[in-house]
Amino acid sequence: MQFTDAVTVAGTRQTADGYLVATARAVRTGIQLYAGHEVGKPDQHVVRVYRAADQVFSLDSLQSFSHAPITVDHPDEEVTADNWKTLSVGEVSTAAKQDGQWVMLPLILKDAAAIKSVMDGKRELSAGYTCDLDFTPGITADGEAYDAQQRGIKINHLALVDRARAGSKARIGDGVGPWGAAPISTTDKETITMSDALRTVVVDGLSVTTTDQGAQAISKLLKDLESSAAKLVDAETKHQAALAAKDAELAKAHAERDAANAKVLSDADLDKRVAARADLITKAKAIAKDVKTDGLSDSAIRKAAVTAALGDAAVRDKADAYIDARFDILVEDAAKKSGGADPFRQVVQNGLQTADNTNGAAAAHNAMVRDMSSAWMMKKEA
Repeated sequence: MQFTDAVTVAGTRQTADGYLVATARAVRTGIQLYAGHEVGKPDQHVVRVYRAADQVFSLDSLQSFSHAPITVDHPDEEVTADNWKTLSVGEVSTAAKQDGQWVMLPLILKDAAAIKSVMDGKRELSAGYTCDLDFTPGITADGEAYDAQQRGIKINHLALVDRARAGSKARIGDGVGPWGAAPISTTDKETITMSDALRTVVVDGLSVTTTDQGAQAISKLLKDLESSAAKLVDAETKHQAALAAKDAELAKAHAERDAANAKVLSDADLDKRVAARADLITKAKAIAKDVKTDGLSDSAIRKAAVTAALGDAAVRDKADAYIDARFDILVEDAAKKSGGADPFRQVVQNGLQTADNTNGAAAAHNAMVRDMSSAWMMKKEA
């Protein structure tokens, strides 16, 4: 399909030979609006045609611009080797290159009449090119919806025209000559492609048609919203982390409090421990009268009593359960020797009094009871 694309001649200068050297920007990326009947869609009033950067700046497309002929106005047919000598007044002098979203074309005019017309004010160019239209709708990376894409863009010629649809501004579009389809004009004085005047952006899944400035404002608002949402998520994450840290701190404090409470003995518990300790020491003294119990744990007292009664070999490398069992057996043997009386019960019932108050077991019991009773009272007062 044939298309035209209006551009403006700029930076002109004449060589010593009288040729006119100039530059022009042609074929930019983006979306242009075409009348449906011009692009083979008569049932559609307007067709949004997208030119992607990978198509506009492809190697094949850029190479097709090199040495493309320049004509005066658009011819009724393609410029070929058969008619080039008749139609051409110059050419694209060197390789085309990308200039932002445009293709930059270096030109040279060699025909004196054409050069004079440019000097007299005929300074508009209209690019005539061919391409394939792919009528697969989609959305650009910028969120603009389109109905078709141009593919395989190849320049055929550049036409010098009195006034291209784009006016003095290098915009897409041309109404001069019948060569090819051009974007829709919006004014009589100067052509502004509607894709420049109106843009379609997608907001939360909805297509919104607005001006360029409106699209920029919407884009900025969407980015601001995205940034605000990210900041909100970050703040919520930090808040949850702070709550979790506080919960962990409280849990640790509660655990320490519970552990401390577990170490505090009630009066009844203390009485039980005093009685149990006294019973243990009394039994140990019954097994071995001279056994030392001061400062020893309960298991150490049992071991000391068994050692005193049976020797080191009886407890060496033995488990606590074994030593405890031997201790209980020795307690039973001591009870049998004393006539079956419970040593501790006997001490509790008869008191610790002896004829000379020198009984070792009784003295030890008295000292233990006195120490533990005093320690308990001090703990309560503290």
